[in-house]
Amino acid sequence: MRSKPKVIWIDAVGCNGCSHSFFNHPDFKEIIENFEILYHPLLDSPEFKITDSDVLIIEGALKPNFSRLGYELNNLITSLFTKAKRVIALGTCAVYGGMFGEGLIFNKENRGRFYKCKDKVINIPGCPVHPEWLGFVLNSIANSHEIPLDSENRPTEIFAYTSHMGCIRNEYFEWKIDALEFGTKEGCLFYYQGCQGPFTHSSCNRILWNEVNSKPRAGTPCFGCTEKTFPKYSLFKTETFMGIPANIPLGVSKRAYLTIAGVAKSLKNERLCEPLIKRGCDENNSKNN
Repeated sequence: MRSKPKVIWIDAVGCNGCSHSFFNHPDFKEIIENFEILYHPLLDSPEFKITDSDVLIIEGALKPNFSRLGYELNNLITSLFTKAKRVIALGTCAVYGGMFGEGLIFNKENRGRFYKCKDKVINIPGCPVHPEWLGFVLNSIANSHEIPLDSENRPTEIFAYTSHMGCIRNEYFEWKIDALEFGTKEGCLFYYQGCQGPFTHSSCNRILWNEVNSKPRAGTPCFGCTEKTFPKYSLFKTETFMGIPANIPLGVSKRAYLTIAGVAKSLKNERLCEPLIKRGCDENNSKNN
């Protein structure tokens, strides 16, 4: 019988949000039973010691002169990194630094080691990480499946998409019909609410949170939490220059975007020219009366 892969999960500088997110995976128990947990800060596990592991998971940012488990944090990560077969940087803080410190990619003390051993590192940004993303990676490791990675060592199965793909507000985006306030069920959240979906790498609207929802579905713009620019100032504001969004959807030139937007605004979508839900209710009421 094949032995279970050994996992060490380190909580660096952060809030344990990615751990709690993963605990809500519908198949959490089944996934975790495929591994031997040598250490996790929140799960029942043996006393920590520096040892070899098949998977090292780093949750949280790295920060100089910060102690964890009786070790200086950067020294701890260095020691564990060299003894691990695979390393998962879990969450935007661990990958890019987020709001707490430095990510594995940008950490001055570990940057050289990261690029030298880049082939064994898997980056899964997110604040927090979607539980299905970590579940996918761990299941792939447990079953010895290849995990294709992009140029930033993110699983392409997850991060080849943008949050915009699968968004139920896409039709409003195409016709430039905007939501003017948060929480509304209709209208695009890009222009007036600062939605980062068109240039955020993630599958949040394709793989729903808790299997039922996502921020845009709930009337909240995408925060862009999987990107190295997160968190940014003016989170709920779309920066514009002479009425033109400063950031254009990924893969689209500014000229092409302006052409498409101009055509959409010059035409009238009869079906979307007034709120669908309000119109539907009025029609039903008139028929009942």
